[in-house]
Amino acid sequence: MKQKILLVDGMALLFRGFYATSYRGNYMKTSNGTPTNAVQQFLHYFLHAIETYTPTHVICCWDMGSKTFRTELYENYKSNRGEPPVELIPQFDLVKEVVSTFDVPNIGLQNYEADDCIGTLANQYATEHEVYILTGDHDILQLVKENIHVIIMRKGKGNYDLFTEENFFEKMGVYPKQIVDMKGLMGDTADNYPGVKGIGEKSALKLLTEYETIDQLLEKINELPKGMQTRIKTNMDMLHLSRNLAEIKCDVPISCKLEEAEWDYNKEKVSMKFTELEFSRLAKLI
Repeated sequence: MKQKILLVDGMALLFRGFYATSYRGNYMKTSNGTPTNAVQQFLHYFLHAIETYTPTHVICCWDMGSKTFRTELYENYKSNRGEPPVELIPQFDLVKEVVSTFDVPNIGLQNYEADDCIGTLANQYATEHEVYILTGDHDILQLVKENIHVIIMRKGKGNYDLFTEENFFEKMGVYPKQIVDMKGLMGDTADNYPGVKGIGEKSALKLLTEYETIDQLLEKINELPKGMQTRIKTNMDMLHLSRNLAEIKCDVPISCKLEEAEWDYNKEKVSMKFTELEFSRLAKLI
C-alpha cells in the first residue's frame, strides 16, 4: 500500500521559528530560565503542516554540526553566517527531545547536511511511496521528481507553496535537475559561494534555457559572446566547485524503517512533555 511520508527539514523550521519570535525579544523561557521560543514555534509549523498534508509517516532530519564535506571542499562555505544566538543553542537538543516524544525519528549524520539525509531518504521511499518534504530552503527543489514533492513555507502561518513534477517548470522556468547547474553558474550568496563572477540569475536562466546543462554549455562554449566565454573560462574551477557544493547527495549511508516513523503518537506522553516545558497553549493542539 502506498504511504504518504513527510520529511521535515528540522533546522529550517527551528531557525525560522526562532527569528519569527525573537525579533520582539520574546524568548518564552520556562520558569527555570530555559528559552523555548524556537521549539514552540517549530511545533506550530510542524503540527500545522501535518494537519494540512495528513502524512502516514513523519521523519525529521537535522544538521550535525557546522563542519561537513562541503566545508572541506571550500573553507568559505557558509562562512558568512555568524554563531547561533545564545538563546537558540540550548534549543537544538531540546527540539529533538520533543520530536522524539512524538515517536518521530530524528535523522542526521556527521559530515553531511540535513539536505543530504532528506535527499537520500526521499529517493529510497519514492520508489514505492509518495514523499513530501517540508522546508523553507529552495536548494531542496532540486529533489522534485515523480513521487517527491517539496512544500516551501512562505511568510504567514499555513502559507505553503507546493512544488511537484507537474507544476515545477511553470513556477521556476527551469526543471528540477537544472537547479544545481543554476547554482553552479550564479553561485549562492546565502551559502557563500560565488559561481561564475558576472553571471546572475537572468544570465544563468538564459544559458540553461538554451543549452540545458553546464556540460552541454561547455561543449559549445565557442558559440557564446567573447565576454561570456572569458567569464566562464576564467572561473572554470569555481563553476565546477559551485555545482558540486550545490548538489544534494542522495547516497548518504543512512536508512529509517517506515514502521519506526508511523505518525501515531501517545497523547499522554506528549502532554507530559508539554507540561514539563510549560507549553500550555500548544497542549490544546494535541
